[in-house]
Amino acid sequence: MRFQACKRQFEFPRSTVLMGIVNVTPDSFSDGGRFLDPKRAVDHALQLAAEGAEILDIGGESTRPGAAPVPAGDELARVIPVIQALARQTDRVISIDTQKPEVAAAAVAAGASIINDIAANRTDPAMWECVARTGAGYVCMHMQGTPITMQESPHYADVVTEVREFFEDRLRRLVAVGVRPEQVALDVGIGFGKTVEHNVALLAAISSFQMLGRPLLLGVSRKSFIGKLTGSPTDDRLPGCLLYTSPSPRDRQKSRTWRQPGRPCR
Repeated sequence: MRFQACKRQFEFPRSTVLMGIVNVTPDSFSDGGRFLDPKRAVDHALQLAAEGAEILDIGGESTRPGAAPVPAGDELARVIPVIQALARQTDRVISIDTQKPEVAAAAVAAGASIINDIAANRTDPAMWECVARTGAGYVCMHMQGTPITMQESPHYADVVTEVREFFEDRLRRLVAVGVRPEQVALDVGIGFGKTVEHNVALLAAISSFQMLGRPLLLGVSRKSFIGKLTGSPTDDRLPGCLLYTSPSPRDRQKSRTWRQPGRPCR
């Protein structure tokens, strides 16, 4: 199985790929404001790379529950200098975490190879056309609602079946606008319009998504469901974040895990 991101590619099966998260925002839930300065963001990203992150995911808009949208101009001003600097200083794959096609296109032009899109539940094809045009890798994430509304009252008859059907529909739509299947990875959207029970059900059934034939990105990132299950405050949730990862460096700030569906990570 291949995941193609512009000129970069990942071949599966292989060991877990770690994605280091760099929030260039004032209000992300666990590190808001820490890396709003571009130099601090770049230094942090390079440290994550030194600790083993193969993908550096740069985001300029908080997507925590209740977060308000950020104007495209503000988001561009936050992320583009960081992406440009990283493209000069590291050979790690750079990902842009954005819902906006114009930000995605500018980020790829600046050196990003992956578009990490929490809003794959949209019907407007502009983002998918951007993916097809640029050849970037695309992370298709499931979310019920929007960041403002997603945790108000999430409801599913069967969360695993509904998320799997969502992915099947999106894979058809992506191919219809010219996105190649090997450009696509899937993210079940832990914490995005899900209760603790929904999150646990998805984690328990994660191998069932192997029928879709695409790699999975698993984003647990010190999220609140870990705290609700363990009673741990945000800064003490690292063991829960690393549950599905390979052994990794101590004290990583945040991480997401890529894995081939059905292949256990040790």
